[in-house]
Amino acid sequence: MTRDEIMKIIAEKNVNFFRLQFVDIFGAMKNIAIPRSQIEKALDGRIMFDGSSIEGFVRINESDMHLKPDYNTFVVLPWRSKDGYNAARIICDVYKPDGTPFVGCPRNNLKRVLADAKALGYTMNVGTECEFFLFRRDEKGLATTITDDVTGYFDVEPDDTGIDCRRKIIQTLEAMGFEVEASHHEGAEGQHEINFKYADALTAADNTVTFKWVVRSIARDFNLHATFMPKPVFGVNGSGMHTNQSLFDLDGGNAFFDEQDPLQLSEVAYKYIAGILKNARGFCGISNPLVNSYKRLVAGYEAPVYVAWSASNRSVLVRIPASRGMGTRTEVRSPDPTCNPYLTFAMMLNAGLDGIKNDLPVPAPINADIFELTVQEKIDAGIHSLPASLHEAIQELKASPIAEEALGPHILEKYIEGKEKEWDSFRTAVTDWELNHYLSRY
Repeated sequence: MTRDEIMKIIAEKNVNFFRLQFVDIFGAMKNIAIPRSQIEKALDGRIMFDGSSIEGFVRINESDMHLKPDYNTFVVLPWRSKDGYNAARIICDVYKPDGTPFVGCPRNNLKRVLADAKALGYTMNVGTECEFFLFRRDEKGLATTITDDVTGYFDVEPDDTGIDCRRKIIQTLEAMGFEVEASHHEGAEGQHEINFKYADALTAADNTVTFKWVVRSIARDFNLHATFMPKPVFGVNGSGMHTNQSLFDLDGGNAFFDEQDPLQLSEVAYKYIAGILKNARGFCGISNPLVNSYKRLVAGYEAPVYVAWSASNRSVLVRIPASRGMGTRTEVRSPDPTCNPYLTFAMMLNAGLDGIKNDLPVPAPINADIFELTVQEKIDAGIHSLPASLHEAIQELKASPIAEEALGPHILEKYIEGKEKEWDSFRTAVTDWELNHYLSRY
């Protein structure tokens, strides 16, 4: 899309409110809202903001930042129409006053990593599957963990009481240009999933943050709270973000496909899988970024716990979906939807490329249910566990040989600093569990 095309749409749709969006290093969406009179200035990248006010960006004495819009992300917001006027948004990259990309911008960082992959002859395609819960709001409008539906996987109305909200979300996404492929009720009560078509990694990251924003916005119109929290309810399945990914060569062919191989996987695919498995514990602190993330990564709830792969087994970290040809891909099942997708894709891409560049051998696939294996059987098969806590994951991130290359020193340092504060806050808090178990006894 060009600047002139955007200005034409703004005039035709009577857009009088414009949002310039970006994300911080923890994946939180930020925006600056401007009136119509400032739109041309915004499209020219002349809108500035105080970077020192964004966690993990810069110090107060170097705070001036520019927002450089990506014209291809411009879209009119279907749910923001009022009195004949419309609002629109555009996703931006963060630049320094001297015109150079800011290294602390997650979107700039992913672009850098994708450029490195292109120099090796590859582009990356990604498709995410973000699960979420729809809960009721209380009389004050605050979120609860109460749901009216009593249904499970693939069930329908009237038991699936979130179906009207889900339908409206899909209609909104389609109006914004998403190609929605399927939607359904997930396994837990109140849990849902909407799948949209894969895209190049940068567009997929943009789509993922946009998807979460749309879901939460439309849910509010139904007096519901949509949450992507990995494990909001004890004893039921948590919400994951299964991340399908593949490499294409620069001629447009799927580099993971080889018709002659028994699994129709190429040597590139096997090495990529080997790199993912080798670096999985190291990228977990990025792909599973919350204290709560590790309440989901436990045995018994379909979430992966062990570092292994298979062409069919859903208890493993890396699964190979059945589609072949141009659809050949790996599905990494550990990430959850609270992650920053720009950083997560960068880490997983570098992990896979580590396998390719260093010719790593892929371990044997695990086709048995790993949860049924004994401890000794897992040891004999060389199966390791994912980190069991955010603290352990951050220690693994610190030790990761690819983390600084994938994230850059600025993002890595600021990210670890923020997550260590988060862990320390959790570690020193007195929880309801402790009060319930200890207060009356001691």
